[in-house]
Amino acid sequence: MRRRLLALVCVTASLVSACGMLPGGHERKTVTVWLMKDSASADFLRRFTADFERTHKDLRLDIRIQEWTGIVDKVRTALKDDSGHGPDVIEVGNTQVPLYADGGKLADLTLESMRDWGKDQWLPALAEPGKDANAQYGIPWYAANRVVIYRTDLFEAAGITRPPRTREEWLADSEKLNSGGNQGIYLAGQDWYTLSGFVWDEGGDLARQKDYRWEGALGTPAALRGMDFYRRLQALGRGPVGADEEHPPQAGVFAGGKVAQIIAVPGLAQAIVRQNPDLKGKLGFFPVPGKTAVRPGTVFTGGSDLVVPAGTKDQFAATAVVGALVGAKWDTELARTMNYVPNKTTLASRVQGEEGVAAMAAGAAHGRATPSTPQWADVEADNPIKEYMTRVLSGADPAREARRASAKITEELAPDV
Repeated sequence: MRRRLLALVCVTASLVSACGMLPGGHERKTVTVWLMKDSASADFLRRFTADFERTHKDLRLDIRIQEWTGIVDKVRTALKDDSGHGPDVIEVGNTQVPLYADGGKLADLTLESMRDWGKDQWLPALAEPGKDANAQYGIPWYAANRVVIYRTDLFEAAGITRPPRTREEWLADSEKLNSGGNQGIYLAGQDWYTLSGFVWDEGGDLARQKDYRWEGALGTPAALRGMDFYRRLQALGRGPVGADEEHPPQAGVFAGGKVAQIIAVPGLAQAIVRQNPDLKGKLGFFPVPGKTAVRPGTVFTGGSDLVVPAGTKDQFAATAVVGALVGAKWDTELARTMNYVPNKTTLASRVQGEEGVAAMAAGAAHGRATPSTPQWADVEADNPIKEYMTRVLSGADPAREARRASAKITEELAPDV
């Protein structure tokens, strides 16, 4: 059965002649790679595969596309498989790495990271969740983060000649824009990813580790300042206080007109223009402003890491694939093709020609990720941060609600024993 499957993959890929065979009759080793749907285009994967197999004569790629729905259980099952027939390389969400590293099921790639892959230049929000103590398990591949998408025509009509660079400028500009029936900014009340950036910018955290125990940290003065800025900004529009950015989808709200700004990944602009073609050529992008003009604000940075299961049949071959995908050549090509941020700060200049990607890259240089613990998934499953935000925006005491939410986070982060 496996031989028939490999033969079918070879025929459909049509990337090498005499599929699976080297001159002299020697069979190539197959490296099975799981990548997520829509992370890379089919054309990118064809070009990468052809180049990799040309430069690695003894290896061939079997790339299998996975759906995000149900992927956690599927990856966990694969990591338990000791038969040698499972995936050799897996793409995972950057914040998912702690889930999979728990229990020693991932290969330690610290040596390769330091020696070959330029670990010191990685985006922190991709690198940190992939690390446990001093061991590096997740290798940064690409990033995406929120920027401000704005209506250039509404800015011009309000007399705003350039995007704001500080929080106070942002508030002042948004107040100008919030007039004449227009919303200065559409910001849903439960957009906790955006809140996280404001909290981090103030020096706070969602949770902190103390004596090997994670505790909710929304009640610190720094975190409360982040929430207060969110409250002030959110008031300059009509975003619902009891819903997140997907209820209703903010692309549709923006496309409906009379909204000057939203906070979203740049790719959402395509959906906006599809829904309202009149906005073509009227959308701009800028990084989420920081407390000062010295640098943009801190943002939650999502994206993907690549991991190698500890049970792979050939770790050397698996790391060869990882090294090629995360290297400057193909990582930059992926970023340009898919409008991502490359995995290294030193590669940001290579995507400066695309306004939305350049704005993302500026923010990603100071990006953060959620707390690096396997239990964080339990927090997000019934997210107390959302309820906290709604209560504060509805007039409840911020300090009291922060203590309530922090206690719930602490409870969820307690590991099962």
